[in-house]
Amino acid sequence: MYDVIVIGGGPAGATAAIYTARGNLKTLVIDKAPGTGALALTHKIANYPGVEGEWSGKELLDKMRNQAKSFGAEFIQTTITAVDVEDEVKSIYTADGTFEAKTVIVATGSKGRNRMLPGEERLLGRGISTCATCDGAFYQDKVVAVIGESEEALEEAAALTKFAREIFFIVPRAELQGVESAPELPNTHFYYRTRPVEIVGEKGVEGVKIRKASGEEELLPVDGVFIFLSGSKPGTSFLEDQVPLDEEGYMVLDEFMQSAVPGVFGAGEVRRSPVKQAVVAAADGAIAAMAVDKYINKRSKIVPQYK
Repeated sequence: MYDVIVIGGGPAGATAAIYTARGNLKTLVIDKAPGTGALALTHKIANYPGVEGEWSGKELLDKMRNQAKSFGAEFIQTTITAVDVEDEVKSIYTADGTFEAKTVIVATGSKGRNRMLPGEERLLGRGISTCATCDGAFYQDKVVAVIGESEEALEEAAALTKFAREIFFIVPRAELQGVESAPELPNTHFYYRTRPVEIVGEKGVEGVKIRKASGEEELLPVDGVFIFLSGSKPGTSFLEDQVPLDEEGYMVLDEFMQSAVPGVFGAGEVRRSPVKQAVVAAADGAIAAMAVDKYINKRSKIVPQYK
């Protein structure tokens, strides 16, 4: 019997485990694929507080996980087949057996699109990014492409204008969705009714091949590609019919990351967050962990960890 089972070992889950284990709560982290999360696949990170220099996402995650382990958290890699979290004792069924806990923190992040572009999987984190706020500074005075058709894609392109010398904005539809009129962005070329065909490069991005409405194909030489196509969904399908989810599958949580089901919490990209950043996910994990401590110890309020 664990005090808490954390499902997911990314920045939200690993941080939650640091706090729960350090708070003397028996903690188990279940992570299906530790090397395939969004942060783990990020090639360079230079803006995580307190971590100077450039680190790979995997290096940063390893530091988080090792810190959690140093406080006594256990980590296992296995696949969850089912859960039963409505009762007082939460049961997590996996390929390696059943684990039980008083509480559960869901930190499974979001799933990528079902269909990736040719070259995307190979170059993800090596010139392909899904966060201009995170990685834009790495493209100072370089040429980049933005692929998307949403307001989010437009906002990310606007953020990139602070850094990139030139931007190719590839929009598969005739217009941007949810945007009344696209503003003029400096050094940005819009390609409407244009589909990305392939991202070209071996060790890094060298270009993106596009197909225009006329059928003509063209190779745009770029140093980086930022992809904001629809399809990314929170990894919460295993909670259906047990924990309240909104219409897009995000967990419905209060300010303390607690769901309507007693003892079930969420953190990171399983909730609707204004921005997707490792530091935001980590903060969610810390809040969820301290809320778990309050729940298990029947405290009247959250007790922060100062020491």
